[in-house]
Parts: sequence; C-alpha cells; structure tokens
Amino acid sequence: MASAALELMGFFLGLLGMLGTLVATVLPYWRISAHVGSNIVTVVMNMRGLWMECVYQSTGAFQCETYNSMLALPSDLQASRALMVISVVLSILAVAMAALGMQCTLCLEGSGAVKSRIAGAGGGLFLSAGFLSLVPVAWTTHEVVQTFYSSNIPAGMKYELGECLYLGLASALISMLGGGMLSVSCWEEHEGGRGRRHGGGYPYPSGVAMTASGVRTTTQTYRNPTVQVGVASRGQTLLRSTGSSESSAHAGQGAKKPPAAGYDITGYV
Repeated sequence: MASAALELMGFFLGLLGMLGTLVATVLPYWRISAHVGSNIVTVVMNMRGLWMECVYQSTGAFQCETYNSMLALPSDLQASRALMVISVVLSILAVAMAALGMQCTLCLEGSGAVKSRIAGAGGGLFLSAGFLSLVPVAWTTHEVVQTFYSSNIPAGMKYELGECLYLGLASALISMLGGGMLSVSCWEEHEGGRGRRHGGGYPYPSGVAMTASGVRTTTQTYRNPTVQVGVASRGQTLLRSTGSSESSAHAGQGAKKPPAAGYDITGYV
C-alpha cells in the first residue's frame, strides 16, 4: 500500500508539473519591462516570451506579435524553445507510461515486474523533463539579472523577472519530485513488494527447516559463540533423545507377545 500511495502522489505531482511547464512555455511573461528612471512613456508594460512579444498601453490596449523569423532569433532563445518543447513531450510520455505501470490500473495486470519497470521508466522521464525545463528557466533568469545590473544598458531597455520564470521553476521542481517518488515506489516494490515469500515457509522463518524425524534444525548464525554452541548442543541432544525414544519403542513392540489366535485386536492401536 505504501508503494501504491507513492505512485499516485508521484503521478499527480508529475501531471501538475507538466501542466505548469506547458503554461510557462506558451505565455509571454518571461521578461517584463522594468520601470527604471523618470521617463514618462505611453507604453506601460512590455513583455517578451519564447514565441511572442506583447505590449500593454496606458489606454488599455493589449497587443501581441509573434516573432517573424525563427532563424533570426538569438541562439539562447532558440535553445530555450527547444528545451521547453522537449520537456513537454517527455512529460506527456511519462504520464502515459506511469498510467500503464501503476498498481491502480488494469493494464498489464498479469505481469507485476513489467508494470513496476514501466512505472519506474515514467518516473525517469519525469525527472528528465523537469531537468530540461529547469535549464532555460535558470538561463533566462541569469541573463535578466545580469542585464538589469549592467551599467552599459539604458534604463528603458532593462527587464525584470516575469511570472513564467517563477512558474517554470516551480513546475520543474514538482516534476522532478514526482519522478523521484515514482522511481522510489518502483524500487520498493521490486525489492520487497507484493507476493514476497520467505524461504522457510510458515510457520517457521527463513533458515529453519524440518528433518525427516520431525526435528527442527536451523542454519542461522548467532554473533555470540555460546548461543551458537548451545543451539547446536540442544539440536544434537534432541536428535539423540528422539533416536533413543524410537529405538525403545521398537524394542517394546518387539518384546510384546503375539496375540492369541482368534483374538480380535481391531479396536486397538
């Protein structure tokens, strides 16, 4: 039950991280114009994202324009686009694989080992997706902070951190946390999960067996030599006492006189 709860928690965290990464990829709130200086302009806010640039004017007009050429964009923006798209694709694949491999689903129900491995693979994809989305977020954050504190850039061209950077950071961490929980639940189920049986069998633990004469013998090793010697001596004494009792029983049976002819002994043991 513990591994099933971890799987459900990891799945929902990974799904939440995927949705957050998708929203952060689409929205243009990566860089927001900083209000630095005393210049009064008509443009209240200028926002730049991975796919478009938007302008909010003081009159209430809100206009967005997508980037015309992909090849004309800076290399860091192109890399950020590619990493975020790959992260979303990996998250979708991770959701599908985790849904197939979780214990609460009916898919691949006959093979428990295969289901656990598929769930673990989904957790690994969530980890990879979270790491890939964390790279462009951290990269853009560093560039915005470095540009803001640079004295060579005019005040009107400086930007601040947008909401998508915070959302992307939180989504990346949530995705990695969910993937880690899925991987841990798969490892716990593989090591000591459902259907595990002890070697000795009920009611004796592992290392204890029954001999042909009905005597329990153990192969466990104790750290205290006195206890080990005592266990061995008790086993040998029990074997000797059992053998002597059996021999005496056979001798007693042989010493009995044969029953008389015609005497009914069917009621005796």
